[in-house]
Amino acid sequence: MGRPDRIAPGDVPALELRGLGKTFHLRSGGVLRRRSTALHAVRDVDLVLPRNGILGLVGESGSGKSTTGMMALRLLEPTAGRILLEGTDITTLGSAALKPWRQKMQVVFQDSYSALDPMFTLQQVVAEPLRIHGIGTPDERAERALAWLERVGLHRGYGSRYAHELSGGQRQRVAIARALILGPSVLIADEPTSALDVSVKAQIINLLQDLQQDMGLSILFISHDLSVVRSLCDRVAVMFAGRIVEAAETEGIFGAARHPYTRSLLDAIPQLDPRNRRRRQFRSREDLAADIPVLSRAELAGDVAPSDTPRLVPVAPGHLVEARVTADPDTRSGA
Repeated sequence: MGRPDRIAPGDVPALELRGLGKTFHLRSGGVLRRRSTALHAVRDVDLVLPRNGILGLVGESGSGKSTTGMMALRLLEPTAGRILLEGTDITTLGSAALKPWRQKMQVVFQDSYSALDPMFTLQQVVAEPLRIHGIGTPDERAERALAWLERVGLHRGYGSRYAHELSGGQRQRVAIARALILGPSVLIADEPTSALDVSVKAQIINLLQDLQQDMGLSILFISHDLSVVRSLCDRVAVMFAGRIVEAAETEGIFGAARHPYTRSLLDAIPQLDPRNRRRRQFRSREDLAADIPVLSRAELAGDVAPSDTPRLVPVAPGHLVEARVTADPDTRSGA
C-alpha cells in the first residue's frame, strides 16, 4: 500500500503484507465426476501497518478481511505473497523458528466465548501464553495474569471465575489481557466489538486506545463498523471481493472517497440526524465489481503508465484507489 522499494532501518513497518493471496479449492460432485473449483478469497493484497499506528481493514462479510488477518498471523497459510514482521520475512518459517515471532504478534477474535477455554479459570486463561513460551515460574505467571486482569478493568477476584460467568464485554477484556500479556508489538483485532452493545463497545474501544498508547502497539483493526473505525484508526484500507480497492488516511476515506464500493459502504452508515442522512443507492455486488474507475494520468498524484488492468494508483498523497489508467482525459469515467 504505497510502500517504498527501500526502507530505512528506523522506518521498518511493524507489519507488512506484500502481494498476499489465498486460493481455496472447493470439491464437488460424486466419486466419478468430482470437480475442483478455485475460489480466490484474497488476491494480491499489499498492506503496511506502521509502528505505533492503527490501520483499519474494512469491508462487507465475505470480502476477505478476516482471511487476510489469519494469514498475517500464519494461522492460515497464504497461497502467494510475503508476510514481513518488523522487517523479517516469516512467510515460510517452520513451527520452531516461528515461535519466538508469535510473541510479537497476537490476536483478539470476534467470538470471545469460543476463544476462551471453558475449563480454565480466567487466571489460567490469561497466564496460558506465558506457560506456552516458558516465561516465569507458576507463581510469577499467576501474579502477572491477575495484574493484567486489573489492567483491563477487572478485579483480581475475577481470576477464580470461568468464562461462562462473564458478560460479553468482560470476556473480551479477558481476551485482550491474554493477547497482550506477552508484550507483543502487533495486535490483530478481528471484529472485537461486533457482538457488543453500544455502551460496552465504546468501553472496549477506549481500552484499546489506552493500551495502544501505553504499550506503543501497532494494531490491525478488522471491522465492518465504519463508525468505530473512524473513531479509532489512523488509516483505512477498504477490501472488496478479496482485494484492496481504496486506502487513505481515515478522513480521506470518510471525506473524499473515490471508489464506488467505498461510497456504498459510507452510504450504509446509519445517521440519527435526518439532515445528515445520505441518499442511499442499493447496488449489486456484480455492478460494483464491474464499476471500476477509469482515471487519466493527469488526475493522478504520480507518474503512472496507462493500463487496462485495474490496480491501485495514487489520486492524492497517501490516497490510493483501484482504477484503470488512460492517457486521454476525455475517456475517463467512474471516480
